[in-house]
Amino acid sequence: MTTQSQSEQRRNSGKILIADDESAIRRILTTRLSMVGYQVVAAADGREALSLFETENPDLVVLDVMMPKLNGYGVCQKIRTQSDVPIIMLTALGDVADRITGLELGADDYLTKPFSPKELEARIQAILRRLKETNANRDVSAETIQVDALRIDTVKRRVYKGEQLIPLTYIEFNLLELLLKHSGEAVSRSEILQELWGYAPRRIADMRVVDVHVARLRAKIEEDQRNPEYILTVRGIGYASQRLPIVEEAIGA
Repeated sequence: MTTQSQSEQRRNSGKILIADDESAIRRILTTRLSMVGYQVVAAADGREALSLFETENPDLVVLDVMMPKLNGYGVCQKIRTQSDVPIIMLTALGDVADRITGLELGADDYLTKPFSPKELEARIQAILRRLKETNANRDVSAETIQVDALRIDTVKRRVYKGEQLIPLTYIEFNLLELLLKHSGEAVSRSEILQELWGYAPRRIADMRVVDVHVARLRAKIEEDQRNPEYILTVRGIGYASQRLPIVEEAIGA
């Protein structure tokens, strides 16, 4: 084993669930991801994927859309009812609307088939690295962000509207936190993509990843999505949160 691959194994850790009905793809991804330090479990259909998700508690899920017994969309929906684990969808569907469907159902990212295993590795690494950094950098004295009725607990990573807990995925929470930390400033879609997903846009469809997550976030926190109060569109640039005070308080004080 080379020094570089040893270094990669030390850096990469976590359990990945791969769900794809193509045995060649399962074999290639299992081999490659294992070589760089991940523990990998694989499923050949949607029902097996859900069963393994329950028993293996993976840190990230890679879902093919077109699977027997239960397709990737159905698996994604069921996972999202109980977990905010990062999900990357694999799709051979050519229409952009079909590709975006997975994001609308709660997936964090997607790749179109045929895809480069190296690119998938990079996206997995970027998501898990940011998740690990987020957990490591939590500060018990960190601020609670209060915006009108919206309260964001940055330690427990929970969002409340009044007394109601608003369930957000890992990416949705990070998106909200990013915009609030740049309150009153326009943040471009390209900047959001690089900050939260870890890669620069190479095609217009990449920008849609950001747009869909903004739409999902608005659906959860806005009273009227057509006239948003918390997340504003800055035409030609990206998005911004309104300029409102940030209230700091010690968690647990």
